[in-house]
Amino acid sequence: MPEGDTIVWTARRLDASLSGKVLTRTDFRVPSLATTDLAGRESLPVATYGKHLFHRLSGGVTIHSHLKMEGRWSTLVAPHAAPPREAKRLETQVRRAERGHTTRALLYVSDALAVASKLGLLDVIPTSEEQAIIGRLGPDILAESWPETGLDAALDNLRGQPQRLLGEALLDQRNLAGLGTFWISEMLFVHGVLPWLAVAEVPEEALRAVLDDARRLMLASATTGVQSSTGRAGDGETKRVHARSGLPCVRCTDTVRVAMIGESGRERTLFSCPTCQGGYAPNDDRRPQRPLVERPVGGRRRV
Repeated sequence: MPEGDTIVWTARRLDASLSGKVLTRTDFRVPSLATTDLAGRESLPVATYGKHLFHRLSGGVTIHSHLKMEGRWSTLVAPHAAPPREAKRLETQVRRAERGHTTRALLYVSDALAVASKLGLLDVIPTSEEQAIIGRLGPDILAESWPETGLDAALDNLRGQPQRLLGEALLDQRNLAGLGTFWISEMLFVHGVLPWLAVAEVPEEALRAVLDDARRLMLASATTGVQSSTGRAGDGETKRVHARSGLPCVRCTDTVRVAMIGESGRERTLFSCPTCQGGYAPNDDRRPQRPLVERPVGGRRRV
């Protein structure tokens, strides 16, 4: 699932193509928005909070979206605004987007097109209602206010659930917003913390270190467009345990494991090394696990 860094990176790409320009045409392909027409409104800077995108428009309207598991927003240069040698290729891409069965929204400006596909959530709301959505979430790990107030608020939220499994608590966006299975698996591995420990079993300094490193690396990922927990952005291995179940640990050569975490119906997968992190998931049957097959989502490597 795209996480907070992916959302910020997506917002920056949308801004680069649309911000300050007037929408010349819109096409929404979800039943609740079938008759919605936002043509004539100016595209304002796209805001983010956790895993939510708030694409603000003039007149107090916001296109609110959530990518969920496989959603993405992509941008294309309008064929007429591109060099002649690129026009034909772009025409094909635009035609494919307009005909795509997974396309959920098309936003046109004079020289570009934004395409939404496979979104988990898409709605058009008054901009004044954004706060009601944000108010249900914990502090955003990528917000500018995180160092001053967000970190302590997130730690308070976590400590308020002392018996909850740490990995589950970190995934709960009501505690803090923006983290998902990639960053939780990676950062807990880096700091040698088992996701299946109770929150109360983890020292506060360890929690602070996990969240500090997650924020630092996520900010880098939001800039490069490459999700990497190793500090590398394309010239080497970008992860340590995520999606590496059944493969040797990069640190100790034991076999990386995958297990489900969370309440029934809302389970998620987390990855860990039983040697480096000191144990197994309670529901791990210890049987051999096959390596997973990776696939790209949203232009970036995901599982």
